[in-house]
Amino acid sequence: MIYVGIDIAKDKHDCYIVSSEGVLIRDNLRIQNTLKGFNTLYSAISSNCQASESVRIGLESTGHYGINLENFLRTKGYGITIFNPLVVASFRKSQTLRKTKTDKVDAKFIATLLFNSKKAQATPVSNKIRELKSLTRHRYRLIGQRTKLKVSVSRLITILFPELETLVWSIHQKSSYAMLLELPGAYEISHCHLTKLTNILSKNSKGKYGKEKASSLKKLASNSIGTKCSATSFELQQTIRLINFYSEEITLLDSKIKDLLIKIKTPLLSIPGISYTLAGIILSEIGNINRFKTPAKLLAFAGLEPSIYQSGKLQSSGSIMVKRGSTYLRWSILQAARLISMRDSTFRKYQNKKKNEGKHFLVAISHTAKKLLRVIFYLLKNNTNFVPQ
Repeated sequence: MIYVGIDIAKDKHDCYIVSSEGVLIRDNLRIQNTLKGFNTLYSAISSNCQASESVRIGLESTGHYGINLENFLRTKGYGITIFNPLVVASFRKSQTLRKTKTDKVDAKFIATLLFNSKKAQATPVSNKIRELKSLTRHRYRLIGQRTKLKVSVSRLITILFPELETLVWSIHQKSSYAMLLELPGAYEISHCHLTKLTNILSKNSKGKYGKEKASSLKKLASNSIGTKCSATSFELQQTIRLINFYSEEITLLDSKIKDLLIKIKTPLLSIPGISYTLAGIILSEIGNINRFKTPAKLLAFAGLEPSIYQSGKLQSSGSIMVKRGSTYLRWSILQAARLISMRDSTFRKYQNKKKNEGKHFLVAISHTAKKLLRVIFYLLKNNTNFVPQ
């Protein structure tokens, strides 16, 4: 048996190879992040051990930098063990008092941790789950970009027409954007013909806003303190066009996520309140459910478990969540917990029970999220649909 520790970086990877007898094979094998470098590592491993089942390879979870190398090694028949960077960092600090941190040292500690650890090899996930994860995280980034643009719209409205938000449900609704695209400011709205303004509002609000709303807007705009500035108005129009563009792309992305989930046939869609988007995020972040032996391990991965501190007679109280797991999974579970408590009586009663115990709304939601995650663990493990109790 040989153990291979790999420290992942963007352009190169440092490798440390040692046998089960403690014989050092390679202590500083640096390979480039290219096919030639991958083949160099494969030659170093295969020349010392022909049987792939006698090779254990460990690396840190470092995002996208190690995906290509991981896929290459799996195609060669090797199993991969993925370590949390926090575990590797803690192990390194426990082995020495020196503040030494280099890629070469990290590779050595990963191999040592692999040698001493009984952690099972990472269970590979299907290509569909990988694609789903890529799409859902891409969606998260697009939503973030669109949110920044909406903040800019709020800033610009404060300059051009600060009173607008007092008369509409939201300045980010479709009818508001349509009006501001043609009339980007209080001056333009106040000088617009009433019929034209009415048509814009009625068309983009499905008839909800009519002549009465248009008249109120014209009156409000005529007494506005907003500044007339062509440059700011142009910026507002361009920002709204960008928001509309992002919204169209997110709609296309949601359709792609939905198509993938239909092919996967996940039982998560049977849970009340969980849409295709939430189901996609939850499923892609969990990956293969078989890598979690108990619901407690899944809770830890989501970062929903409470922190514990006890020393001597001291026992901490009011512990907060550790929040060390997947940010995406934690967010989606909390959102799903809020939605299912509105649609399922069992979860609604459980959440109300926590509120009646004096817990804050957000704390009650976190308890509901833990309950929901345990249910999700059972559904995925047994591949069965949710049944209301």
